[in-house]
Amino acid sequence: MSLGYRRLGRNSAQRKALLRDLITDLIINERIETTLYKAKELQRLADKMVTLGKKGTLAARCQAAELVRFEMANEKEYAVQKLFSEIAPKYQDRKGGYTRVLKTGPRRGDSASMAIIEFV
Repeated sequence: MSLGYRRLGRNSAQRKALLRDLITDLIINERIETTLYKAKELQRLADKMVTLGKKGTLAARCQAAELVRFEMANEKEYAVQKLFSEIAPKYQDRKGGYTRVLKTGPRRGDSASMAIIEFV
């Protein structure tokens, strides 16, 4: 049975919280290391956020703010502001594929496949 998304061994509330944390960290740091399957799920979400950022409308900002956590990216701006002011303008002439997932080795503790996800 195919759901269209990975459950990641969590219920829906935990999965939503996990992906909110990951997308916020990706926007702030522009590159994070996580497990391969979390990175692949995050890639879908990150591309949607950049597409919202490219629109630049108030409605798009509200949609992005529902998902991205209210955290400071630096001393002056929050993660949503960084998405709309720094990240999205870089991809204005690009149609899609704003992130890349690079496989790294297995994690030492439990041998889980690790990956780095970053903006292109």
